[in-house]
Amino acid sequence: MKFIVLFACIAVALADVSHLDTVVRFDSVVNPDSYNYAYETSKGIRAEEAGELKNAGSEQEAIEAKGQFSYTSPEGENIAVSYIANELGFQPTGDHLPQPPAIPELIQKALKYLADHPPAARK
Repeated sequence: MKFIVLFACIAVALADVSHLDTVVRFDSVVNPDSYNYAYETSKGIRAEEAGELKNAGSEQEAIEAKGQFSYTSPEGENIAVSYIANELGFQPTGDHLPQPPAIPELIQKALKYLADHPPAARK
């Protein structure tokens, strides 16, 4: 039994942990009405965020957070996302995110016509 425990200890000591990601920088500040943090890992993952309380004491009180994060995809592509999160939801932006197609010209004209000539209200 002692041999098994000794062998297990030696195996753990000699294990290759170079594939593990470690935090190389971490900063954090938390205040009653705001916060911010930032971190970076040994494999190049980076993130930072700042948040603050908006409309304190009102019925519209909400936290708004702004931040960004980046990493390298398994395919070697740099992925970077900036975002804002507030009472309207999470709103990310990034070059790798899909974009909606352009609105066709005829649809734009129809929407403009409807805005300029709203239908009469029904009674």
